[in-house]
Order: sequence, then structure tokens, then C-alpha cells
Amino acid sequence: MSFLWPHMFWLAVLLPLGVAGHAVLRRRRAAAGPAAAAFLARNLVSRVPAWRRRLPAVLLLGALALLIVASARPHATVMLPAQQQTVILTMDVSGSMQAPDVAPNRISASQAAAKAFAAKLPRNVRVGVVAYADSAQLVQPPTTQRDDVLTAIDRFQLQQGTAIGSGILVALGAIFPDQEIDPYDAGARAHKPARPLAERQAKADPAPKPVPPGSYASAVIVLLTDGQNTIGPDPVDAAQLAASRGVKVFTVGFGTKDGEIVGFEGFSILVRLDEDTLQKIAEMTHGEYFHAGTGAELDRVYQGLQSKLVLEKQDTEVTALFAAAAALLLVLGAGLSAWWTGRIA
Repeated sequence: MSFLWPHMFWLAVLLPLGVAGHAVLRRRRAAAGPAAAAFLARNLVSRVPAWRRRLPAVLLLGALALLIVASARPHATVMLPAQQQTVILTMDVSGSMQAPDVAPNRISASQAAAKAFAAKLPRNVRVGVVAYADSAQLVQPPTTQRDDVLTAIDRFQLQQGTAIGSGILVALGAIFPDQEIDPYDAGARAHKPARPLAERQAKADPAPKPVPPGSYASAVIVLLTDGQNTIGPDPVDAAQLAASRGVKVFTVGFGTKDGEIVGFEGFSILVRLDEDTLQKIAEMTHGEYFHAGTGAELDRVYQGLQSKLVLEKQDTEVTALFAAAAALLLVLGAGLSAWWTGRIA
């Protein structure tokens, strides 16, 4: 726990002063005269146990201590409902996803896990779907209609290539439809090296002012791949663009880390995860990287992500909690004192 105004703790000197003041008040009442002393002895000492006489004062002292802490404006990391309103599932549909090392194959396992993940998100969260191979397409704009999302995931068709950078940029375009984010150029479509992302973005409208990475709380990108980038914009450049807009990218590496030889359209290729890039993307955007080697592990990854997107740790001011607790003790102490002794003291 941290405090925004720690200098307010000097008010703690009021606590011993309060204890001393209460003791002085009791002595004055005891010395008020024989009649008063007799009355106090008859009505307080004989009828009210000692702990009852002291409890209200202890409660009032506790209320004062809590108010002092509240005045210092405490901050704490607590679990609060996440603010995400949009989740973009960005799915690899390259030919390697037909590998049978994950039963029945990687693409079927990833589709089943993604559909279960989307179905369990809160109904108010919009879900969009991006499919990418040698290019990327928004196959389902963000929507709260889960049937449309599930249908879009079922329609995946495998293609050549793996354009992770394009997948991230198309997902960003779905989150910020009013901004011109171009994930394509002629070079990328012709299977030639793409121009640097910064060069292409410079021709678009002026970019919005950068914000701290991970600070955009209304949307996240969940990116899954089983390989490494082979075409299109550099994924790290795309991640930098996401970071500058505050969007977190959670990356999921699917399949064996050692690689798998996969046949697609008459070719045999060795597919190996580029975990370093996936970890870097997650780190740059303040997301998180996960690895899933089996369908069951992928289900667990998505379940963990679902809980992260529903509840998340946030550093927030908890002054109101301390103030509310102080008010409760104040009312309780005053009420008990009035009930047991006929006065508030």
C-alpha cells in the first residue's frame, strides 16, 4: 500500500491527545462533587461493566485513526472488474495449422478453444475475429452476438504464409475504426519484403498522440500463432504501434517448441514457434505470453485469459474504504455509549 499524501500522518499526534483528553474528562466528572460522584458510582460503576465504559471510547479512537489514514489518500492493488469492452481474437490460419500433433489437428483444436473462450466472456463484451496467413482479414467485426463470432471462427480456411504483423494491425483497425491503419502494401501482397511500417504509416493521417503502453482499458488483442512471421510488416513494429495506442496484446504460442514438419499443398515445411518475438510483443504492450503444447493446455490458457479479462489487478485509491470504516466505528461507538451510559463519551 502507498499513500499520495503521507505527510498527513502527522495528525497521528491527535490519538494520544484524545486518550489524555478522555482521561481528564473522566477525572473531572469524578471530582464534580459528592452527589455527582455518588450518582456516577450508583449508575455507572455498579450497573455498567468496565469493558462497556471503555469500548465506546476505543471505537471512537479507532475511527479517528482510520480517518487519519484516509486523509493520507491510500492506494492499493486490488482486484476489480475489468473495463475491457472489446476483445479481438487474432488467429493464425496458415497451412501449418493442419499439423496433427494436436488431435485432431491444430486448427480444429484452436477453433474449439477460441469458441469456448468467446462464449464464456461477459455478454456486454464485444468480440471481433481476425484471421491471418499471408494477409489478414477482419472476418467478424466486434459484436456482442456470440453466434456470429462462433460462425466466423468455423469459417476459417487455411492459406500459405504467416503475417503476424498484419494480424496485429488489422486488429488495431477494428479497435480504432476511425484511424487509418494500413496493414497492407503491394510488396506484401506480391510476397516481397514490405516497406517499413513507419514509412507506410507516414502516408496516412497524422497518428494520435502516443499514450503509455497498456493504458487503453477498453480493448485487448489476443493473438495465437503456431509459427513465425514469414511475410508482411515486422510484428515488433506492429506491436510498437499497439503499445503507442495503449492496447495490450496477449500472445499465445501453440504447438511444439521444437517444431513440426507439415505438408501443405505439396510442400513440406518445418514449423517452429518464434517465442522470442511473441514474448517481446507481449512485453512491449504490457500483455502476457502463454505457451500451449496441447489442446488441453490451450483450453487452460484461454480459461486463464478469460479470468484476467473479467477481473484484473488495478492500483486504485481506497480512501473511501477507510472513510467508510471510520464512519461505521464512529456511529457504533456513539450509539453504544448513548445506550449504555446515556451520553456520548
